[in-house]
Amino acid sequence: MINIINMVSIWDVAIFLLAFIIIVVSSNHISKIILKLKLPLITGFLVFGILVGPYGLKLITNNAVENLHFVNEISLAFIAFAAGAELYLKEIRKIFKSIIWNTFGQFVVTFILGSILVYFLADLIPFMNGLTINGKIAIALLTATIFVARSPSSAIAIIDEMRAKGPFTQMAIGVTVLKDVLVIVLFALCLSISGNLISDIPFNYKFILTLIFELILSFSIGFLLGWLIKQIISISANYILKTSLVFFLGYSTYLLSGIISKLSNDYFGYSLHVEPLLICITASFYVINYCKNRFEFRKMLQDTGPYIYVAFFTLTGAMISLDILLKSWFVALILFGIRLMALIIGALFGSTLAGDPKQYKKIGWMPFVTQAGISLALITVVSEEYSFLANEFATIMISVIVLNQLVGPPLFKWAINKVGESNLRAKIQTTTKIHTAVIFGLDYQSIALGRELIKHNWKVKIVTSWLNTDEFAIKDFEILFVKNFESDAIRKLQITNTHAAVLMLTDDENYDLCQVIYKHVGVKEIIVRLQDASFINKFRKLGVKIVEPTTAVVGLIDHFVRAPLGTSILFGMDSNYDTIDIEVRDRKLHGTSLRDLRLPSDVLILSVNRKGQSLVSHGYTRLRQGDIVTLFGAPESLEKVHLRFEIN
Repeated sequence: MINIINMVSIWDVAIFLLAFIIIVVSSNHISKIILKLKLPLITGFLVFGILVGPYGLKLITNNAVENLHFVNEISLAFIAFAAGAELYLKEIRKIFKSIIWNTFGQFVVTFILGSILVYFLADLIPFMNGLTINGKIAIALLTATIFVARSPSSAIAIIDEMRAKGPFTQMAIGVTVLKDVLVIVLFALCLSISGNLISDIPFNYKFILTLIFELILSFSIGFLLGWLIKQIISISANYILKTSLVFFLGYSTYLLSGIISKLSNDYFGYSLHVEPLLICITASFYVINYCKNRFEFRKMLQDTGPYIYVAFFTLTGAMISLDILLKSWFVALILFGIRLMALIIGALFGSTLAGDPKQYKKIGWMPFVTQAGISLALITVVSEEYSFLANEFATIMISVIVLNQLVGPPLFKWAINKVGESNLRAKIQTTTKIHTAVIFGLDYQSIALGRELIKHNWKVKIVTSWLNTDEFAIKDFEILFVKNFESDAIRKLQITNTHAAVLMLTDDENYDLCQVIYKHVGVKEIIVRLQDASFINKFRKLGVKIVEPTTAVVGLIDHFVRAPLGTSILFGMDSNYDTIDIEVRDRKLHGTSLRDLRLPSDVLILSVNRKGQSLVSHGYTRLRQGDIVTLFGAPESLEKVHLRFEIN
């Protein structure tokens, strides 16, 4: 009979899981609409979860949420792995003092101030109504712990989007990661303390010793888990199999926690609690800092992350009770305000102790508003640990996180811009119809390039810091002299209306200059002549075109060997043919298919580039205003097409 019941239960779980996978796929596609509103994708997952959950369309029922409990545990293990993976010691040593003091201010002040304010406002908070004094203290401690948590994934996403770089950015990501490691330790402590407070178990030396033993046991298991993950990653096996084993080990920490709790209660009359989140974050820290295969572990997290997040946040959204949310929205605003106040005071305190610049003291709290994975993980654990809180705790706290998700990213972006650490590309302002190019560096190759561009009706300038130019006898184009290639000197050149900048200096000079042009000058195309291949990844991150002379010559010879006639034509060695890029400005051409264009018989369309992306072009591809079309044909015919495409 027991076997039949187990089979039925497993069958139910399988059905719920299959249905949930279909819902997750839908959530992943539909939630992307939220990006058009400039909101975080996580918010979309939560909203979709609410819509399909027990309090919405009921596609996910309460019974399904209970049966899919293991999905939450796998996701929580991943979130802890992801947080620990960001604490790479070699990257934070340079600004360790600032990180430590700012973490101290954010961590201690936010926790203490948050605990006090939540306790004294307990009567206004529905899930704290009717609790004893000990109960109120317990829930206030747990709520303040969640206030401390931050979101490394959200912070990294904003930093990548802004291409931010500098001491403020390093401090922000360092504090964010360190806080999320420490908050797991704090949460493990507060969870044990709150259990004793609610159960009215007195605090004595036995309790303190037990608490210390639980932490030591959790850390020990974490290092053992890290060693096991290290062994799995090191073996030569299928990548998907290794990834599955790693995440099964993460999930097994929840099984192990339950076994230890039961055995300790049976044999010692006291349930030992080892925190799975603390175990996983310790294991991840060990792998990232003491394993040669840390890059493969990071790749596992990066590849798996999108699937884990959509599943976890969609399921979390399904747990939100709309009726409670509608009744208690003002409570969510109060808790949001409490956390914001605590963050501001904590940042001011930490920045002062660290001796940070005055500007940091005013905006140092802005990077830490956004919350996501760890915070939601802690809410899930508290809701499961204390069933008497029902859905009120989860619903209100998740609402606070959603508010933080809406307000946090814009504040962090504003702070990055305020300290001048954003490296977004300057706005392109090419309004002139005559194509212009600026070549940085004076040598025989740059002169030859300039003369070749002039043949194709480009206006060319060469910028150099070398004053002795007599040996070159240049009369074809303008020479601009600068003392150095720093931002102030480049701005004075007034080249913001340039179509292309060609950098032909040393690699170091090219890289520094490339960053200046990218950030301060709106040049449409940046081309770099590369000398050392070790710089190639740096330039690629800036999105510039790279020409490596050695490989370029080899590639050119290869093309001549395989297709001499076509190569001669494409590289301009046949004066009867040419290639040009034309921007579609004529409104009448918007929406026109390539097959419907009336082009001269000797003109071919080679490619269409739209917003920086090359399209696989065919006859049914429709043009849009702003498209860059690459054409090949006779010069006279190309000129006619050029006039037609670029008429406003």
